[in-house]
Amino acid sequence: MPTVGTRLRETTRRLSEAGVASARHDAIVLIAHTLGLEPSYIRTAAARDDEWPPGADLDLLEARVTRRIDREPLQHITGKAYFRSIELQVGPGVFIPRPETEVVAGVAMAYAREALEMRGEVRVTDLCAGSGAIGIAVATEVPYAEVSMVEASEEALVYLRLNARFQPPEVRRRLRAVYADARNCLRQFDACADVVVTNPPYVPISAVPRDPEVALHDPPEALYGLGEDGLDVPRAILDEAQRLLRVGGVVVMEHGDDQGAALREYAESSEWWGDAHTLTDLTGRDRMLVATRVGV
Repeated sequence: MPTVGTRLRETTRRLSEAGVASARHDAIVLIAHTLGLEPSYIRTAAARDDEWPPGADLDLLEARVTRRIDREPLQHITGKAYFRSIELQVGPGVFIPRPETEVVAGVAMAYAREALEMRGEVRVTDLCAGSGAIGIAVATEVPYAEVSMVEASEEALVYLRLNARFQPPEVRRRLRAVYADARNCLRQFDACADVVVTNPPYVPISAVPRDPEVALHDPPEALYGLGEDGLDVPRAILDEAQRLLRVGGVVVMEHGDDQGAALREYAESSEWWGDAHTLTDLTGRDRMLVATRVGV
């Protein structure tokens, strides 16, 4: 029987040959998931070249490795995704949260904390919530934040509600899942938001993602923002956000790294938005629009 180190190296080789960029990481996660162990244990066992555990289900491991070789997302195979400090359940039909969106969530949290300090309470609305990654992270990291999460996909809503339900009671009671179109959801709310945060679909129809994990497995309605530039949906959501926010409230909207100027220009053309500016992600790429709701 091969050792843990031998099996890890072989699995890594196969994934790498299939074009998986994070081959070793994914091999570790798949082995750990199959054995019911933590990835850190697999790393240590591989470094020691421990014997392979007796009774391990090799057929199950092979099935999972084959799915990853076929470029099914790792998160679909494990059923888990991680976002900032939280673990989420994900699967087919829901957008898998990305690391760059963690920065967007962090900016929304900063504005939520400012509102909480000034007003003693804070309401946050997460539009196009998907798995609930942003909204749940905000409720987890910003004490007392009341968070509404709006999602139009019934498939994604299943995961959204499931992830909200599995949070600790002090977080769960401050979460609200809303089944509605982010472009027309004002009727669902009876109070003004202090912060609206959104990771809307913004990929142009012509810009098919190169990675099979994205192109073949992420739901199209979570990717493509319609219009030649992919910004028809984000513009409509921006219009709805100005109706959801109180005067002085802030919208934080994720976008593609070449869409900052277009969204700034759109916000600046409206009498309802002020101080529209673009912030970058950790790689220095334009990543989000931030604008303040102003009175007229």
